[in-house]
Amino acid sequence: MRRAAILLVIMAPVILSAFAQATIDRNDYYQILSSESEPGIDGMLKKLETEKQSSQVMAYTGAMLMKKAGFVKGVNGKVKTFKKGVRLLESEIDANPANVEYRFLRLTIQENAPHILKYNQNLAGDKEAILTSYRKLDTTLKNVIADYSRNSKVLKLTDLEH
Repeated sequence: MRRAAILLVIMAPVILSAFAQATIDRNDYYQILSSESEPGIDGMLKKLETEKQSSQVMAYTGAMLMKKAGFVKGVNGKVKTFKKGVRLLESEIDANPANVEYRFLRLTIQENAPHILKYNQNLAGDKEAILTSYRKLDTTLKNVIADYSRNSKVLKLTDLEH
């Protein structure tokens, strides 16, 4: 009986980790977000649906939905999908205004969204938040931001070097 209890204590973390949900790989996420691959976007949205709900998952889903809107047929469908994404991302930014990754997501979407959507009011503030915190970010996010800044009209690579 005692052996069974000891074995259970030793095996519990292994068993529980087998049921734990995978986390979203940040590099994969941003590669798909920057692509023009509808199957990739759909796949990432499905993966996000399987994740445990968190602030990051909601923000990632919001940005990915806004990207997905470009592939939706019909103006009404495009706008509805885009607005659903806006609500998710903006809700997470409101709840976590100091989260620079969420501000970066919004900047990328706002810079590339069609002007008719009028979703571009936060570019300057988001840029400032990114520049202020850039040095403190983890290497993966720094690399993603630096890669984006190579082609951005709003966030320049030279801005990050100061």
